[in-house]
Amino acid sequence: MSEKILIIGGGFAGLRLARKLNQHPNKLITLIDRVNHHMFQPLFYQVASGRIEPSNISFPFRKIFQKSKNIQFRMANIVKIVPEENKVVSRNAEFHYDKLIIATGCKTNFYGNDELEEQAYGMKNTQEAISIRNQVLTTFERLIIERQNPREGDWNLVIVGGGPTGVELAGAFAEMKRYVLPRDYPKMNFESLNIILINATDHVLASMSEESQKRSELYLEQLGVTLLNNARVDAYDGKTIHLSSGHSLSCNNVIWAAGVTGNIIDGIASEHISKNRYIVDEYNRVKGYQNIFAIGDIAYMETPEYPHGHPQLASVAIDQGQHLGGNLLRDKTSGWLPFKYKDKGSMATIGKHRAVVDLPKLKFQGRFAWYFWMFLHLMLILSVRNKIAIFYNWAWSYFNKDSSLRLIIVPYKKNKTEQ
Repeated sequence: MSEKILIIGGGFAGLRLARKLNQHPNKLITLIDRVNHHMFQPLFYQVASGRIEPSNISFPFRKIFQKSKNIQFRMANIVKIVPEENKVVSRNAEFHYDKLIIATGCKTNFYGNDELEEQAYGMKNTQEAISIRNQVLTTFERLIIERQNPREGDWNLVIVGGGPTGVELAGAFAEMKRYVLPRDYPKMNFESLNIILINATDHVLASMSEESQKRSELYLEQLGVTLLNNARVDAYDGKTIHLSSGHSLSCNNVIWAAGVTGNIIDGIASEHISKNRYIVDEYNRVKGYQNIFAIGDIAYMETPEYPHGHPQLASVAIDQGQHLGGNLLRDKTSGWLPFKYKDKGSMATIGKHRAVVDLPKLKFQGRFAWYFWMFLHLMLILSVRNKIAIFYNWAWSYFNKDSSLRLIIVPYKKNKTEQ
């Protein structure tokens, strides 16, 4: 009889696990996600800045597993786990399992500030990236109409968070300001447009080498980004952003990239959760349960090399999905291998020919790092069609310093009185 394996979440970890178990007849896999597609999160910032289309980095699960004989997909939002009954519950269905793998990933962390969560834009899914693009482009359309009496906050675009996401967003919008907007709005002067990056630490990219940090800040300065280090946001009401130093900035567009928190599902005992992540052993088994596992950003595994848990990176998620898949294919748990993460390094791009790369034994910056970043990300894209589409858009932007993807697309709400 086939073993029922339930995977919640189709991000890097869940998708890699499902692909590892694909076509194994003794494993009946059900992959559940709240959306019907896998999203390549490292390139969300390019969707937000109008460089690539969302469809280029989105991959429908039913297409991925179209030819699979043992994997089925269900689109549902799981709200509760019932371990004693080996089932999970969505709003309108129940799913039973022999083994459960939680790969729900993370969401934007607003640190309990409800007003900030309501007014600022996160960027952890396709919809949020599109919303940022819509909001920023709508602001420019309003500016050209209200040139004589503009809103003060429209001339400040604030990005909070000095990690790779924040740095890459700041660089992308700075290049848009320099090369794209003057062409789209030839009668407007964008010298007054301020791209402001607020960072809570001494330097951006705090997890990278000192050399990469300083070079990234130099690149941001060259692009005209205003960098505020050692600055923390206390509040934002939609018009003014208040800093802990007492200073404030008028701003109608704030993008929050200052942290993430785990997507916890009700049902797992609270003593088995730490830092909003499930505590797991070296086999990714959730503490206190024999047949429940967690992988990726949602898993908290303490090891001698990582006493505070592994970094919440795509490479960790992919490796854990691959490793758990290998263990699940072994006949007996006595033969399972513990997970050991080998650091592959980190990187960030800050505009054309500006990138930083920290590999375990090599660090480099500049033009070659930028080509290296592009090649690696292109190779990680799932389908050949999407690789070609992204490469075409990148090549067009490279030679023309422009793109044709600045569409404002908002959801249409039908007025029932029209019927």
